Amino acid sequence: MKQVRQASDEAMPRGTTYTIGELAREFGVTTRSIRFWEDQGLLAPIRMGSKRLYRRRDRARLKLILRGKRLGFTLGEIRETFVLYDQAHGESKQLRYYLGVLEEKRRQLMQQRQDLEDALDELSQSYEHCKHLLEEQERRAAEEASAGTRRHG
Repeated sequence: MKQVRQASDEAMPRGTTYTIGELAREFGVTTRSIRFWEDQGLLAPIRMGSKRLYRRRDRARLKLILRGKRLGFTLGEIRETFVLYDQAHGESKQLRYYLGVLEEKRRQLMQQRQDLEDALDELSQSYEHCKHLLEEQERRAAEEASAGTRRHG
């Protein structure tokens, strides 16, 4: 599953490259996580001996992996998205299929957004209700304490 590209000194990649440490620091993940995603076929760095060099494409994919994880996508779903995207270029049948997959993901996320907004509204209502009850209890306790002080004073 893992794609490994070997590069000689003469074939050093042109353009921006990143080391595993640079990407780990930038995205706040461990190098072990990056190597895991590489083992899963989600990233494909160029190898210079034992050194890994990641291109802008890998950096963009790392960003998408992390976003997908935050949104609850499985690594399999993330991989499928990458594969479909890679295959879709130029083939209208594949592009239509990929658009369908994207629309379904969009629909799921929109539903999750609505569910989150509903949950936040319910939490806000509960918060305000509890806050009102507490204020009422504290007001009554203060009134009772004040009335008791006047009776004994």
